[in-house]
Amino acid sequence: MSWRVANECAERRFGSAARKQIIMFLADKASDDGSGIWCSKGTIQRHTELSESTVKRTIIDFLREGILIETGRRQCQNGYTVIYRIVLERVASMKTTAEPDIGTGVTVNPVQPEPGTGPTVTGVGGSRWTPNHPKTIHKPPTRRREAGEEVEDLESEKILAAYPEDRIRDRRTSLRLVAAALKAGIAPDDLLQTVKAYAKESEGYTRSKVCFSDNWFKMRRWEKGLTQVQADREKAREAEAKGRASLTGWIHERHPLCRHITNRQIEDLISSKLVTPEQVRAAGLRV
Repeated sequence: MSWRVANECAERRFGSAARKQIIMFLADKASDDGSGIWCSKGTIQRHTELSESTVKRTIIDFLREGILIETGRRQCQNGYTVIYRIVLERVASMKTTAEPDIGTGVTVNPVQPEPGTGPTVTGVGGSRWTPNHPKTIHKPPTRRREAGEEVEDLESEKILAAYPEDRIRDRRTSLRLVAAALKAGIAPDDLLQTVKAYAKESEGYTRSKVCFSDNWFKMRRWEKGLTQVQADREKAREAEAKGRASLTGWIHERHPLCRHITNRQIEDLISSKLVTPEQVRAAGLRV
């Protein structure tokens, strides 16, 4: 039994009383990381006193929504029991059951700034302030973030969102590691491309090959992908330079293939000072 998982589930909205009852029963069987849940649907049905069809439908919905994942099977007298894990990151992203903050408006009869200090029964004066004095600040103001920090947080969130959702673990640590990589000078677009490349490469991996997000960023496994991204970019630059050189040669030689050069390519060649407007006109092209 894990109080951590049970408290996390208790503070989230699951959409119905039946869904909440089933997830709380599963949380009662889980370890602190949400894993190690093995109990048949019949067992869930007997303990929750819900119908068998409701239990089966709810478990299927939890699997489809990513709240639960299957991690293996455990032999039993009737064959096997599926082992589940509650995805704590998915649960943490759900709406909470906490009541929203209610702003306090001005009443018709405002609270007196000071209470009366008349004599009490024993003749001792009352206290000067009430426990809830109207000038008391009950909730301290939040720290104002710098503009650069907000942008960095948005970039980190965007990069982490590209990681396979079922392998995101310890979101706070993962975001901190992403932000550290960005502060070290890694371009956000480059890091995003490496994460997308890893997600595509590891699609369909078995559990033994899974690397969770916090370990992936901690071990700087993005460095290999970053090298490939930079190599691909360099190849693209070389190809672009080769293409410009070919177009420049056509214009200088007034080659018949010049008619296939587009206006955008002509503007690019002129702005790069590879050809002059006079050379373009001499090749029969319009500037």
